[in-house]
Amino acid sequence: MQSSPPPETVSDSPARARSFWQSLGFAIDGVLHTFRSQRNARIHAVIAGLAVICGIALRISQAEWAVIVCLIALVIGLEVLNTAIEALVDLASPTFHPLAKIAKDAAAGAILLLALGSVAAGLIIFLPRLWQLIF
Repeated sequence: MQSSPPPETVSDSPARARSFWQSLGFAIDGVLHTFRSQRNARIHAVIAGLAVICGIALRISQAEWAVIVCLIALVIGLEVLNTAIEALVDLASPTFHPLAKIAKDAAAGAILLLALGSVAAGLIIFLPRLWQLIF
């Protein structure tokens, strides 16, 4: 009687990080996959770049930078999480199911709410400085 190999050597088992660096590589792969496959992630990245350019040009404070950086990280991070949720839902429910739709719509809604909040914070930070430049 032949014994089965340990789970980590079975070819169809998920890859597990054996080191910090391998774990970091898997995380980077997830972020890169999101930017390659999700148009909205690329849109968020462009808007983040514009916010950084505005922050530099308008010389925002350290506290304002902290807010901008945290919001950029949250929006991009939630976009990556949304990509993971969509992949899991597609795997679990390859055909249409109302609960699958709810899961995908709710994840997308979370990004929408965070993006709208980020725009509001950006307006609070940038508008007064822009107003001073114009008037």
